Amino acid sequence: MNDNPMPISGMELARYSGHATFMRLPHIPLDRDEGLDVALFGLPWDGGTTTRNGSRYGPRQIREMSTLLRSFHPTFHLNPYEIARIADVGDAPTNPVEFDTTLQQLQDFIGRITARGTVPLAIGGDHFCSFPMLRVLGRERPLGMVHFDAHTDMYDHYYKNSRYTHGTQFRRAIEEGLLDPKRVVQVGIRGTAFSEDEHDWLFAQGVRHIGMDFLRDKGPDAVAAEIRTVLGDGQSYLTFDIDALDPSCAPGTGVPEIGGINTYEAQRILRGLRGVDLIGADLVEVVPALDQSGTTALVAANLAFEIMCLLADRTAARKRRVAS
Repeated sequence: MNDNPMPISGMELARYSGHATFMRLPHIPLDRDEGLDVALFGLPWDGGTTTRNGSRYGPRQIREMSTLLRSFHPTFHLNPYEIARIADVGDAPTNPVEFDTTLQQLQDFIGRITARGTVPLAIGGDHFCSFPMLRVLGRERPLGMVHFDAHTDMYDHYYKNSRYTHGTQFRRAIEEGLLDPKRVVQVGIRGTAFSEDEHDWLFAQGVRHIGMDFLRDKGPDAVAAEIRTVLGDGQSYLTFDIDALDPSCAPGTGVPEIGGINTYEAQRILRGLRGVDLIGADLVEVVPALDQSGTTALVAANLAFEIMCLLADRTAARKRRVAS
């Protein structure tokens, strides 16, 4: 009999009822860790935001909208909660007025998850939240990364000397040796730029861009194949900024850019990454106040489920290899 933590079915309790954990999973605090394979948690912090803030409220609304989801994946033909032990472990502690304190709090919290051999799946928060994840997961060896976004987030600084923002975190990660730039692929980058040479540094490092023209000309399956080629067989991280999507699909984000990925393309690309050696992931930049309909959070919840299925499937495959 499967004793994994299971979400509450909408056939048993109305989906607007119960505790608003992700998909109404059991809430298992870290001090009661029961050998989890995947831990979903919130990073309710937007201290790295440079424009419209409010993504600190994203984790709560994403959890609320996730109650509309069901547990069986229609393409993978699996229920992630049956093949892996998954729980919502709550929110990481933050200090909204102290940047350095929060960074250390996040690293400590994430470190407690990974020390148990559990794969972390974070819901943000602004995109700087990826940085403490990478500091923990990439401290022993540089990781590959697939990065869905409208922006590169590889600026050197903002406002003359601000080097730690939601637009600089991946440059810092490459500089600290947390990422192997030749195994980093960015999908959905578009929009206007500050200067003609804006991307020179990251291209010189070997970072791969997959633009919207490639996606529309070749299709999402070709994008997934290209991502797999860049990542190779090594351990990798997945980060999804909701502004990778076109604002017609996800308007509730701080820096929307027209001409983006649609929801089907996002699902199709993610599903094409099944089997990639992902050891952690995040989904970020949902700003509830900018989308009163809740559509952006609903889209984010669905994409988080897609990512969770990838992590659960990979975890189950690792267990099978060990058992054999």
